[in-house]
Amino acid sequence: MVNREALTARATALTGELRARGVELVALTFVDNAGIARVKAVPLRTLPSAAAWGVGASKSFDFFGSDDVITGGEHSLGPVGDLRLHPDLDALTVLAGQPGWAWAPVTKLDQEGEPHPQDPRALLATAVDRLAARGHRARMSFEIEWVITDAGAPDDPTSATAGPAYGYARLSEHADYLRTLVSTLDQQGAGVEQIHPEYADGQFELSVTAADPVRAADVAVLTKETIRALSRQHGLKASFTPKFAPAGVGNGGHVHLSVWDGARNLFSGGERVFGLTPVAESFSAGILRRLPALLAIGAPSVVSYLRLEPHHWAGVYTAWGLENRETPLRLVRGVAGNRDSAANLEVKCFDLTANPYLLAAALLFAGMAGADEKASLPEPLDVDPGTLTEEERAARGIERLPLRLEDAVAAFEADKDLAAAFGAPLARTIVDVRRAEIERFALASPEEITEAQRWRH
Repeated sequence: MVNREALTARATALTGELRARGVELVALTFVDNAGIARVKAVPLRTLPSAAAWGVGASKSFDFFGSDDVITGGEHSLGPVGDLRLHPDLDALTVLAGQPGWAWAPVTKLDQEGEPHPQDPRALLATAVDRLAARGHRARMSFEIEWVITDAGAPDDPTSATAGPAYGYARLSEHADYLRTLVSTLDQQGAGVEQIHPEYADGQFELSVTAADPVRAADVAVLTKETIRALSRQHGLKASFTPKFAPAGVGNGGHVHLSVWDGARNLFSGGERVFGLTPVAESFSAGILRRLPALLAIGAPSVVSYLRLEPHHWAGVYTAWGLENRETPLRLVRGVAGNRDSAANLEVKCFDLTANPYLLAAALLFAGMAGADEKASLPEPLDVDPGTLTEEERAARGIERLPLRLEDAVAAFEADKDLAAAFGAPLARTIVDVRRAEIERFALASPEEITEAQRWRH
């Protein structure tokens, strides 16, 4: 049950601290099944009430598409019903780049104080608890890639910056923007580890410190929205779409994860290949086996599949390898002498149209299913799988990942482990929302798809 008295007291104490730091309003966010961060905001003086009693929100948000059309679905009640959005006071953050504002992610409860069965953040917390019951914990981080354009020419990625891929010239051109961005994110606790120009025109990438999965997903949401806000302040516009233009290089949303037993990283120091422990191998194998289904969560938009091309470092074949950037599962060992802390698995086939809470939960559930199966990884691949012949890939058991969202959705529906872990209402709603987007773009060209989705995420 909700301890409303304790929440009121805690939020009241926080209100005084926040007021002293100039906060006047608090943005309360949740991410819907289409990957869009939705928000309600409250004045600071009402934070105690919001914490204890929640802020009202329609259940229909579960069925929003990226185009803001509300999908009809098996569990949809249309305009009927109410949820309460309760800010997580432990995650509340003062927004360093937006004076007067703070931010907090929310937990969704019903009017009786019971958890909402379709709350992605609560689902991730459940996955973390199940992993803890096995004696393990996970650390995760999301890589953030985005394209900036000049606000006066928003559809032209060359309007803001040009020059060589990964070139210092690009960094110099926007040195103040990038410095302010990193400083702001650090003040907000994101822990930026690196930032650099990426391959495409106007494209940048940053990485943040790994954290527990719920915190990692929170940071992914806050980082994207901070980039969006600070870009506007610098006369720029930021897009996180998987494909800004059909012929261009896409934005990914790679996930790094490791599994730990107390202070020991199970991705290092083991007796299996490349130092994996049996748990880390089975966990990784569970993810590899379920990649087609996981794409319905991690590459959840029609536009996602325009990015998933061979030879683009997107990882489009069912393979894994040590430091192989063309396999969807890349084992990162780290530098000799630091592997006990640095070794992790990078999953490369996902993008930032994904709801990070759903994606992190799906990865944990897939990994735990692999552990239950005592699954084994196939032989690692040390070449680009796209350079192999079809016969060579078949001999190695390497298959192409889904080429279309509808194929990923079918794989998700067929995966009993993921469906059971998500629960029937949420699993069904995800399928309903995906199919609505598939229908929307059934006759659209790649140009029409990229144009429609360019500024939605």
